[in-house]
Formats: sequence, C-alpha cells, structure tokens
Amino acid sequence: MSTTAESMKTPTYGNWRRPRKAGLGSLGLVGTVGLFGGLVMVLISSMVSLNTALVVGLPFALMLAPLAIRTADGRNVYNMAAVRIGWLRRKSLGRHLYASGPLSARPGGRFRPPGLLSRVTMLEGRDPYDRPFGVLYHRHRNQYTVVLACEPDGGSLVDPDQVDTWVALWGEWLSRLAHEPGLRGAAVVVETAPDPGTRLATEVLGRISPDAPPAARAVMEEVVASYPAASSEMNTFLTLTYSAPGGARRDHDTMVADLALRLPGVLGGLVAAGGGSAEPLSAERIAEVVRVAYDPAVAAEVLDVRAQYGHTGLEWADAGPAATVETVSHYQHDSGVSRSWLLTLAPRGTVRSGVLRSLLDPALGIRRKRVALVYRPIDPATSAKIVESDRRSAQFMANSTRGLVRARAISEIEAAEQTAAEEASGAGLVEFSMLVTLTVDSVAEIRDAEVTMRNLLGATRIAMRPADRMQAAAFSCALPVGILPWEQTMVPHELKEAL
Repeated sequence: MSTTAESMKTPTYGNWRRPRKAGLGSLGLVGTVGLFGGLVMVLISSMVSLNTALVVGLPFALMLAPLAIRTADGRNVYNMAAVRIGWLRRKSLGRHLYASGPLSARPGGRFRPPGLLSRVTMLEGRDPYDRPFGVLYHRHRNQYTVVLACEPDGGSLVDPDQVDTWVALWGEWLSRLAHEPGLRGAAVVVETAPDPGTRLATEVLGRISPDAPPAARAVMEEVVASYPAASSEMNTFLTLTYSAPGGARRDHDTMVADLALRLPGVLGGLVAAGGGSAEPLSAERIAEVVRVAYDPAVAAEVLDVRAQYGHTGLEWADAGPAATVETVSHYQHDSGVSRSWLLTLAPRGTVRSGVLRSLLDPALGIRRKRVALVYRPIDPATSAKIVESDRRSAQFMANSTRGLVRARAISEIEAAEQTAAEEASGAGLVEFSMLVTLTVDSVAEIRDAEVTMRNLLGATRIAMRPADRMQAAAFSCALPVGILPWEQTMVPHELKEAL
C-alpha cells in the first residue's frame, strides 16, 4: 500500500495581517494631518519672511518628530511617554497599592477585587436547562459578561483531518460573533497549574473498599501521594461581553434573561469546534476562579471544600486579595507574584495547528500560568471597508516599490486578495491579541519566570513584550472576567489606531 505526498500533507493556517494605519509612513493619520497643516502654515509664513517660516515650522517639526519615531512593536514616543506619565501619576497618588478587608480604610470590610474589577458587580440567572450562571456587570461601561467553562478535546492521537475540521468550525464560530447583537468582545483563557492532588485523593480514596487487601490499598495510596507531583490541571474559560442593543440602558433582569436564551446556541457551536463539554459558570465558580488567581496558595483548599460540600459559599465581594503592590515589572498579590506579557507580532507566514502548544503546556516552576486570546469581532459592513482598504494599500505598495521589497509587496497583494475573496463569500473579520501571565511564589523567582517565558516563545514564532508599568491592568485583562482592553482607554479606538 502506498500513500501520496498530498495525503501526508499537514494543513497550515495563517493570512492574518496587522491592521494598517492611515497616513504617511509611521506618522499615522494625526501626524499626516499635522504635517500637511504645518506645511501650509510654513508656506503662508514664508510669504512674510524666511525667519517667520522657521519660527512657525520649528514647533510643528518638534511635535511631529515623536510621531515618526517608533519602536519595533509600533509604539511612538508619545505612546511610551503616556505610559510612563500614567505610572508616575498612579504611584504619586498611591494607587499602585491596594488593601482590603476589615482593617483597611475601604467601607464594608470585604475583600473586593481591585483595579479594573473594582466597579464590577455580580448577577446570576438560569439558562433554559435551569442551570445557574453568573453575569459580571461592568457598571462604568454598562456591559455584561458571561463566563463559560469547557474541556477541549486534546490533539493527541487525532487525525489531521479531524484537527482541520475543528479549526474550520472554530473559525466559523468566531465569524458568527460579528452577528451577535450587542457583542463587544470575547476571550479564551487557558489556565494551567500544578495539580494539588485534592481531586484525585477525593476520587480514589473514597472508593477504596474497607475489605480491600493491604497491598492493593498501599498501591492506591502511593498513587494518590506521588501522581500529583508529575501532573497538572488545565482549565479553559471563554468569556462573552455584551452591551445593551443600541446603547440603551436595560434593567438587569431583562438583560440576564436575554443572555440566558443565547447560551444554548453559543455552547452548541463550541462543542462542534472541539470544545468538548461546555457549560456556563455560576457566580460562585467565577468568584472561586478569581480568588485562586489572586491567592494561588488556597487552590487546594477551595477544591477540597468543593469536593466535600459541593459548594464553597464564596461571593464576588470576597474574591479579591487582601493586599497588592504594583511595581514597574511585576504585580504582587497575596501569596503570588505575577508578570504579564502582551502580543506585539503574530507569526509571519503559515503555521500549523500546534503552534501554541508549547505556550499552553504547563511550565515547570510556575505556580500558575494564564494565556488569554482576546477577540474583537467586526461587523460585516466595517469588514468590507477594511478589506477594500487593505487591497488598495497593498496594490499601491507593490506599484511603488521594487526589488526584494516588491516581492514582499506582491505577497501582501495575494494575502489581501484572498482575504477579500473569503470576506465576499461570507467569512467574518476578527481582530485578536494575546496576553500571558506567569505567577510564581516570590519576587526572587521573577527572573526565572522571564527565562521560562523566552523558552516558551521559542517555538511559537510570536513576539511579546512585558507589560511594564501596567502589570495590574494586564493581570486583570488576562482573567476570565470579560475585561476588554480597547474598552478601557480614554482615547477613542479610531484615534488610537491612527496614533
């Protein structure tokens, strides 16, 4: 029996592109408008005298120069200055420190989550199957977040055709997000941690018969004692953040009932895309996830209490840490110290389905690791405009370059044409980014975490940078609580993209 080369070919994926900024070169839209405005002012001033033209043109040059200077990840001088000024301001006001509980100055004496989660409240409803599910209400944005838990099917011993089918169905599920009324964004969070052994001990020891032979009992007890040292737990969460249709405020009961009706369709798409068993998380389970994230040392205790009593009784108002300290390079919270990274460049060219496997696998010496993929669906009308704009930009670049640069520009045309064809056939357009948070036991282990992160990124072909001076915000965005980064900025999204 023989196999052809075509049948042995492994499917590859790609064709994602960084959003293009309007404007000339690295100036962006604001810089380009400023440049032409400055030139007009200089020309008018030159009619008076050359000195007047220099006096008028010099301030424009000084203001536009920082816009033209950009780092490898696309930030200009103003972006970097804004981050540093914001950090110095927060530090001068003492906002990099947080204390809660009965001994703090905050009213209520409870352990509320800090930072971006301080204005989030918890609601709860029931889906059509009468299962309770929690809804996080973001008061400052008038948004509602539903958290789903799923157990994705592993890729081991699975045929490439099945993996390709899962990827296609996942892409179709993402494209349908653009048609979800009021959906602002979605996120997939994969959390890994060493297995504390609590679940295994509860499952095995409780099933040992009192009449079991001593040798068999000893073997099972040894398995329970030694197996967790070489194993890990992996949790996968998916968050969907909605706003009221039309931007109008609706009462909580109406919005929760609306979300309950949408859950069956969303869960059905996840199962078809390889998400395995999927279910909405209750308010108590969401509070447990956040509680363990801020205090990893209580993970075994939370699992033990849930295994014994079926519930923990934890509320959202007590899911936060007792104290936190944010520094330039890390974020200290109760029993953990975390450092977060932000995506700056997706893999160029094509990749295979397992490109992120090394990043998602458990890491030795890391107390807890979260990888969050954030998606921003784009409505069909805007998608068509973006696709056509990318086509024109790619054609312009190909016609105005030559040599090796022209070869890259031609490949850009092919990618833009393929995207346009797929969009015209009904495919959706989604913007995505990624955050990674590593949590260790002490500040002394942060350097080891950085080395681990570099090793994890080695096989992924992606580029990430530390979220320095905004570690607390990045930590919150990587949690499965529906924090959308583009919704938290004071600068409008369109202007931010131009800058």
